[in-house]
Amino acid sequence: MQNSLVGIGVIGYGYWGPNLVRNFANSECSRVVSVSDLSPAKLATSKRLHPEIETTTDFRDILQDHRVDAVAIATPVHTHYELALAALRAGKHVFVEKPLAPTSDQVRRLIEEADKRNLVLMVDHTFLYTPAVQKIRELVHEGAIGEIYYYDSIRSSLGLFQSDVNVIWDLAVHDMSIIQYILNEEPVAVSATGSCHVSGAPENMAHITLFFQSSCVAHVSVNWLSPIKVRQTFIGGSRKMIVYDDVEPTEKIKIYDKGITLDGSLEKAHQLRIGYRAGDMWAPHLAAKEALQTEVKHFVDCLRTGETPISSAQSGLKVVEILEAASRSIKEQGRPVRLGQSHKIPERA
Repeated sequence: MQNSLVGIGVIGYGYWGPNLVRNFANSECSRVVSVSDLSPAKLATSKRLHPEIETTTDFRDILQDHRVDAVAIATPVHTHYELALAALRAGKHVFVEKPLAPTSDQVRRLIEEADKRNLVLMVDHTFLYTPAVQKIRELVHEGAIGEIYYYDSIRSSLGLFQSDVNVIWDLAVHDMSIIQYILNEEPVAVSATGSCHVSGAPENMAHITLFFQSSCVAHVSVNWLSPIKVRQTFIGGSRKMIVYDDVEPTEKIKIYDKGITLDGSLEKAHQLRIGYRAGDMWAPHLAAKEALQTEVKHFVDCLRTGETPISSAQSGLKVVEILEAASRSIKEQGRPVRLGQSHKIPERA
């Protein structure tokens, strides 16, 4: 595998599967051997676009194919665990669409299986591979933003309504992975409220608050019932502030030299005078490369080098733990749910 193309099998050719097939097929370090889906019509579409790729309605054909080194799974969330476990037991490296599995216990079992077989298990948190989020992480970790006061995000659109997961497992999962990636600490508790406007369906809108040991707080609002698509995040720091708009075609990140200054003694808060700092705004140049293209190459590189993926199974576990806690909080009308003890996240080598 070191010098040859890595053979990829893709299970699921619905919403996200075609993007995985296209990027793995176009990568200079991998080739797509086979695609599996239960729908003959979807497989016909795959064959029309990629006539060189084999198709099958039985995913087990991919697991038994010795030409397949790794399996990419893009199926409904409730199927992730069983498919990933079967792929690992077949000796395949595994790349799973977010979230990694429906429960944290299932994620832990997948991690154990991957570790036992020395296989790479990676979750598809695509936003971590965008030039915008990577630039934000760089700014935060080098101290350019200062102490982080807040992370506020709105992620909304009209659909896609799903039957097996609520809106936080579909949309808020992105912010949970970004927060974990860019901040130096993990949340200690989560509170969430949600609403359902379709009888018998899961919550289609929710508001989530993450609490940290420091004064930082994160608010995430997600909504499947919005008239427009919004992907906007505000990050406030003691030195600078960031506005990140993923819908913006060019200047996705804007850094503002704005904030407040305090004049007075903290022991005498009533004497504090608050001043306002208004400096320049700048928008850093960002590469136009597709994030998924970067991500699939990173996955293959990890197979070859043994490097831990940026979106590792362990990071996927932390995200699922937060989503589970938020779901419990929704059921209890917003009662805060404690998470594991907060600690500094070690820097990647």
